[in-house]
Amino acid sequence: MNGTMNRLGSWRLGWAMLGSAVLMMTAVACSAEEAPLVIEVEPSRVSTEALHPLLGANVVYLGEQHDRAADHVTQLAIIQGLYREEPNLAIALEMFQRPFQPVIDRYLAGDISESELRAQTEYDQRWGFPWQYYAPILRFAKDNQLPVLALNAPSEVVSQVADAGLDSLTPEDFRYLPPRRDIDTGNSDYQAIVRDSFAGHGSHGDFNFDNFFAAQVTWDETMAETIANFWRDSPDTTVVVLAGSTHIIYGYGIPDRVARRLGDSLQQTTVLLNFPQPKPSNAADAIADVLWYSD
Repeated sequence: MNGTMNRLGSWRLGWAMLGSAVLMMTAVACSAEEAPLVIEVEPSRVSTEALHPLLGANVVYLGEQHDRAADHVTQLAIIQGLYREEPNLAIALEMFQRPFQPVIDRYLAGDISESELRAQTEYDQRWGFPWQYYAPILRFAKDNQLPVLALNAPSEVVSQVADAGLDSLTPEDFRYLPPRRDIDTGNSDYQAIVRDSFAGHGSHGDFNFDNFFAAQVTWDETMAETIANFWRDSPDTTVVVLAGSTHIIYGYGIPDRVARRLGDSLQQTTVLLNFPQPKPSNAADAIADVLWYSD
């Protein structure tokens, strides 16, 4: 088990580095065809006016850099603001994996403590970024009885795909994944972004990019399926998704895959938090709907 978790930790760090690389590459190489709305507001000053571009969406994505504390403070402020405007919210988290949804439900019901939630979801082994980044968001959800969705695929399965590809998975591996036919690796633009960004860091040993990209898409499709399944059952609920920005830029990761399942009439708003400096006066076509700066 320790060896497996060490390998998973290595993959998690690699994806965190990739997320930073994708954003930096995009900030430098953007065109100026369709600039997103730029919002600059401190977390303590999030107002109805600032939130207006997010209101009315069925799904709101708050794209983060996992190790940037300011992003998580801003996420909580936006969630609190949206709740003031429309209390029928659910919070969907990349940071928790689907097998642990019952644990989250027990926490929200008051049956287990926060420390038990952390231990029983194996948070430190499976995610590992500081707990205090997400704890206030979980507490807010519990205090206000908001659903919290564990979005992600099990780390063991993602690691298996990264190591040996989708065809190496067994039927049991798909218990918490979409069907194989729904895992679509065909977006060449997405593939190019991931390839170019990863190449900037170099690769080592027997690294296989196709498997790496398939693992990325396995994450995306699993998170998209979780969101779509929830929204079909609760179409009057606004789903606020917290995920790494790599899964959100251009809509290639999660949003397009949610739309594929639910139809283009679904209203989705993508937000990138604290986009890397220098702040672009114009951003790439459709990179996001909103660039939100919190300082």
